[in-house]
Amino acid sequence: MSDIQYNSGFGNEFTTEALPGALPEGRNAPQKVKYGLYAEQLTGSPFTAPRAGNKRSWLYRIMPSIRQEPFKPYKHKALRSTPFNENTTPNQMRWDPVDIPKTETDFIDGLITMAGGGDAHSWTGLGVHLYAANQSMSLGKRYFYNADGEMLFVPQQGILHIRSEMGILEASPGEIIVIPRGVKFAVDLPDGGSRGYVCENYGAPFMLPDLGPIGANGLANPRDFLYPVAAYEDREGEHELIAKFGGSLWTTALAHSPLDVVAWHGNYAPYKYNLAHFNTINTVSFDHPDPSIFTVLTSPSYPPGTANIDFVIFPPRWMVAEDTFRPPYFHRNIMSEFMGLIYGVYDGKETGGFAPGGCSLHNCMSAHGPDAGVFEKASTAELKPHYIDGTMAFMFESRYIMNPTKYALDSKTLQKDYYKCWETMPRQFDDSGKA
Repeated sequence: MSDIQYNSGFGNEFTTEALPGALPEGRNAPQKVKYGLYAEQLTGSPFTAPRAGNKRSWLYRIMPSIRQEPFKPYKHKALRSTPFNENTTPNQMRWDPVDIPKTETDFIDGLITMAGGGDAHSWTGLGVHLYAANQSMSLGKRYFYNADGEMLFVPQQGILHIRSEMGILEASPGEIIVIPRGVKFAVDLPDGGSRGYVCENYGAPFMLPDLGPIGANGLANPRDFLYPVAAYEDREGEHELIAKFGGSLWTTALAHSPLDVVAWHGNYAPYKYNLAHFNTINTVSFDHPDPSIFTVLTSPSYPPGTANIDFVIFPPRWMVAEDTFRPPYFHRNIMSEFMGLIYGVYDGKETGGFAPGGCSLHNCMSAHGPDAGVFEKASTAELKPHYIDGTMAFMFESRYIMNPTKYALDSKTLQKDYYKCWETMPRQFDDSGKA
């Protein structure tokens, strides 16, 4: 991984070229571009969006994207887009990890849609997917882009090596990669079998949350976000490009690699982030803070302060609160929460059932919180400072009710007895006040 080069700084304007002088000077689309390249703009926001939120990059490529055959439908067994037809219940749900396939399966065919909310056609909400694959897309000369939303990758097992139009990124478990809407890429798996999570964001692009009273420093620092440098593929021959558009997959044939961008400049590009760089803010007095204090990235919506999606993590951290129930408290929440575990043990589910690679869904106003064993332990523990180590859980939190797919509801990994982790909680009420 050390030989891959990156630029740094969240949302910066970057200039990068793989051949000297490939970037035009003083203009974006001169009459002729050096090396016989084609100038092409990739726009990720409305043209008239305010400057601070205007997303676009100029690409200087060997062949223009228009050089392709017409798309045809591509059937997929488990990838879906909102809205779904299944009825959503207020029940808490949890799933075991999915197995790595035994047959040859690349990232595209290894996608499994678990839940989603909002409407992909209206640029609102999200889709939540798992992936489990064992074959690199390079073996089939396959490429992909998503016109419905940007994709946030959370690997849980195995390295992701992603070749994109703008360059190369790699991520191990504990890191994330975000691919903007419309950017072409391919996923390779250096370790073979790999699995993880994908959040498909139909709404506003992810951004860093405002810090408010925290001040200038804390949470995710812009400098720790890494962007690729230009690296092109000059390859002719048969290639396949798969697109997600309007909730369905489409395929077309290309006579060349679509990752042929020799140079680019702009602020619309893939990026990666190491979750270990997150500067965790926590209480040093009493009470457990709201999980919003652990937000890495947010996709905002109206009204202000309401998230289309918040990407929240629960990393290693010190716990020092006095006279406090320290694990996550019992809660009913207007936001819906899809949770996953990258490694270790989540402190709200220490007695089992929530394994790395697994996931849970607690929808709007559905009660959730620590299981009975964690409640008993935390209620009687001696409150000394201690460090929660060796864990990384995360949450996709959204204003939209998340509807599980039929695939997820019928899956053998669905834990139908999840509710029993609270069944042994005793009645403790004593109106004498002696309890």
